[in-house]
Amino acid sequence: MLSTHPTCFSLARAPVLVLGLLSAFVLAGCGSASHRVSYEPEAFGSTTTHTRDYEATEAQTCEAARRALLSQGYMITAANTDLVTGRKSFQPAAEVHVEVEFRVVCARENTRGGKASKSTVAFATALQDRYGIKKVNNSASLGVGAIGSLSLPFSSSDDAMVKVASETLTDERFYDRFFALLDRFLDGPVGEDEAAAPAETPVASPPAAAPTVTPAAAPAVTYPVSSSPNRG
Repeated sequence: MLSTHPTCFSLARAPVLVLGLLSAFVLAGCGSASHRVSYEPEAFGSTTTHTRDYEATEAQTCEAARRALLSQGYMITAANTDLVTGRKSFQPAAEVHVEVEFRVVCARENTRGGKASKSTVAFATALQDRYGIKKVNNSASLGVGAIGSLSLPFSSSDDAMVKVASETLTDERFYDRFFALLDRFLDGPVGEDEAAAPAETPVASPPAAAPTVTPAAAPAVTYPVSSSPNRG
């Protein structure tokens, strides 16, 4: 006769429950693995993609960077002696809008021993923001007081730009072209401002006035008075 004791029944179901729990854990692990983000870790090995050395001051290097960005249609948002930022818009597709923000930092290169150097390091970074068009539904109601509580629904949709991605550009050829253009502006009038500056022309002093000669007064001439002889 088969025993229906509760203890025996629970022991018989134990392997089934353990197998079910293990299956659930395995499926959960596979599901979480499918949603993991795969990214390339930073190697921090190359120092030539975003940097270049120039034999110029910080002000001259950043001024050349400003002119290089202006020549390519970038709108300058900030510019000083050690920082230049510019922004440019692109439309690669009908419903895709891209904006690139370019940033250049100019820092003086320090030599060993803390001595100041005449060379400057230019650090360039470009950030690309991608926007997409999203439909936004708007609803409104119209009440007519003369007829009664009558509401007529009206719906409309507006297009809004929503940021969908943001990425730092790392293409070496992109930065090579920019640094080559910066070098051209640095070798041009920007780098020769100090050498080509005209020397200050001294202001000629007015000629000294000729001394005024006051004529000396003529000496007074005294004529002797002759007396006539007495007649006897």
